[in-house]
Order: sequence, then C-alpha cells, then structure tokens
Amino acid sequence: MRIHREGRIFLIIVGLGLIVFNLVTYHWLPDYAFYVLLLGSIVLFGFFTQFFRNPVRELTLGENTIVSPADGKVVVIEKVFEPEYLKQDCMQISIFMSPFNVHLNRVPISGTLEYYKYHPGKYLVAFHPKSSLLNERNTSVIRTKGGKNILMRQIAGAVARRLCYYLTEGQEVSQGTELGFIKFGSRCDLFLPLDADIKVKMDQLTKAGQTIIAEI
Repeated sequence: MRIHREGRIFLIIVGLGLIVFNLVTYHWLPDYAFYVLLLGSIVLFGFFTQFFRNPVRELTLGENTIVSPADGKVVVIEKVFEPEYLKQDCMQISIFMSPFNVHLNRVPISGTLEYYKYHPGKYLVAFHPKSSLLNERNTSVIRTKGGKNILMRQIAGAVARRLCYYLTEGQEVSQGTELGFIKFGSRCDLFLPLDADIKVKMDQLTKAGQTIIAEI
C-alpha cells in the first residue's frame, strides 16, 4: 500500500510517539492493561495509515467526461445558483468523504485552471447544507477544451482542518491527476452546466478518477 506524501511525516511522528508512550507505560501498568493499550495504539496507527493511503488507480478518461474528484458518497444532486464565479444556475453534485475514504482529490476533467480562490470559514459538519458557502474551502474553475466552465470546491468539515491544493491559476490540468488533499473527513462539490447528463444517483459510492459523474 502506498502512502500519500501528505501523510508520511505525520505517520512517522505518530508512530514514534506511540512507541515512546507504550515504552514508558510498560513499567507502570499491569500486563493486561498494557496489552490493551498496545492493541489500541496499533489500531489507532492503522486508522491513520489507511486514511493517508494512495491506491493505484486505472483512470477513466474522456474529453467530455466528468469523473469524480473524490472517493465518497453522493449526498447532493440538485439545481442551484452558483454565486461566486459562474453566477448562473448549475447542477450541483456533492460528494461526502468519511474518515475511512481515500482523501486524495483528482482533477475531474482536462482543461485550463481559469480561477482559484481560498476562503477561510467555519467548520460545520461537511454534509451540512450551508457548508458549501460557510466552511473553509477552495474554489477552482476548469475551462474545458470545449469552452465549458466546471467549478469545484474542496470543503473542510468539522474534523478536517487542513485543505491542501497543488494547482496554480492559468495551469493546464489533466484529468485524473492530483488536485489536492483534505485531511480527516470533508466534502467536494461540483457545479456543472444544466445540460450535463448526470450519471450518478443519490447515495452512490464514488472513486476519484474512475467514477463517471456526468457527460457534458
């Protein structure tokens, strides 16, 4: 299993901390309590390790295909008005990522990064209806080769307190490549043209870079 670069130093620090903690408590706890603590430490380290995993993916590619930017579950499919950049009615598709999902985000379609902006904000639970507008978030807009603007938001949740973003405005981006990383549970929103042919359903599970969200 590959570990994403965002988690390598973190896992080293956590691993060393747990080793030291268990060595110190070994002489102060009865055997049964120490082994319970040791088991708990192994489970905790395993949880953090799976969170930062970076599985090898066979990507789904297509010039007019929107692929999922995130692993998770579809929690919103609705027509909304997007006020920040597009300033028009769009189809919003939202994907909620639990702490057990892969948290690497991928570029949903190839094109040019026309717009990027970071917004500080609150830390409502990521499935809250207003988290898209009130929480800490990154907004990016990709202009496709066909001239369509696709807006995506990385949204921090109640636990996720760090958004990582790897692209720069004006950059040519390729579908399925790394866009960013959100630590410890969060959400991704996509805002698509109204005439997009939506391919997912509510509560459907998605995989970043593989699941087809829509055709435009």
